[in-house]
Amino acid sequence: MAYSSDVVRRARRALESKRADHESKQQARQQEIYAKLPRVREIDKQLRASMVQAVQASFAKGEDGKEALSLVRQANLALQAERKDLISAAFPPEYLDEQPLCPLCGGTGYVGSTMCRCLTELCRQEQKKELSLLASDDQCFRNFRLDYYSEETDPKYGASPRDIMTRILEICRKYAGSFTRNSGNLLFNGGTGLGKTMLSASVAREVAEQGYSVAYETAAHLFAKLEKDRFHPDEDSAREVAKLTGCDLLIVDDLGTELPGNFVTAALYTLLNDRLLSGKPMLISTNLSMEELGQRYSPQIASRLQGSFQLLPFVGEDIRVLKNRL
Repeated sequence: MAYSSDVVRRARRALESKRADHESKQQARQQEIYAKLPRVREIDKQLRASMVQAVQASFAKGEDGKEALSLVRQANLALQAERKDLISAAFPPEYLDEQPLCPLCGGTGYVGSTMCRCLTELCRQEQKKELSLLASDDQCFRNFRLDYYSEETDPKYGASPRDIMTRILEICRKYAGSFTRNSGNLLFNGGTGLGKTMLSASVAREVAEQGYSVAYETAAHLFAKLEKDRFHPDEDSAREVAKLTGCDLLIVDDLGTELPGNFVTAALYTLLNDRLLSGKPMLISTNLSMEELGQRYSPQIASRLQGSFQLLPFVGEDIRVLKNRL
């Protein structure tokens, strides 16, 4: 998964902390065992010595070498059995667990040059923490209420707002639940207070839960980051832009609420172009119609949005207003 450098760095720190805690706990247990069972300390010394003896025996030639190695192995197994019996009789079962933090990588986070699943899981957790700062915990599919949408047929659409939103909810659930890097792009459009932000956040949470990297930004914050990197670049701005361009799913909420200008238009075109060419999915929500998007930005941008995104029109009454009536 294409996790940002910030997410990987935080995950590495978390793994280092876990490894230090694990090693400290192992050392404390060992000292407790040695204090109560001095014979175990002697056995450990003998086991270390047997390793040297085994190496020496392996270099010996012929039957003498094989016999010497066999004797060393037998002695080693006898010592291990005695050690296990002594500890089992005096301490809880977990005191015999002397495995590293991760059996695959030993707690380093990598198997060769490949990220180990232990570090991948920590990256996933850090990604979820990052998203939780952007959207409240109640923004999830199970809390999306269809009863706020009218059941009366709208002549404009030939269906009721509830039917339309039921279909959109199902599309979003399927998109998030079966997400891959080839899932394509979604465009939410419609008036304010119709649930676009909530479904955007719901998609972000579920995709991140599966271990994919997700960048979730309001349009205003996104363009502010791009502008900073363009005119006042530093390491932080470079990392932020790398996250926007490299993540598995980029979600841009409330496109059209940012201050307009030539830079915004050029930056949006470049961002769309780069991600579409690389085949990396996007989800964009906006209050603007396709015609208004073309007028605000450019016909070329509107054309790319219309041709490369699945349009999901949100309909109904402003849910915030409805809630205030209740």
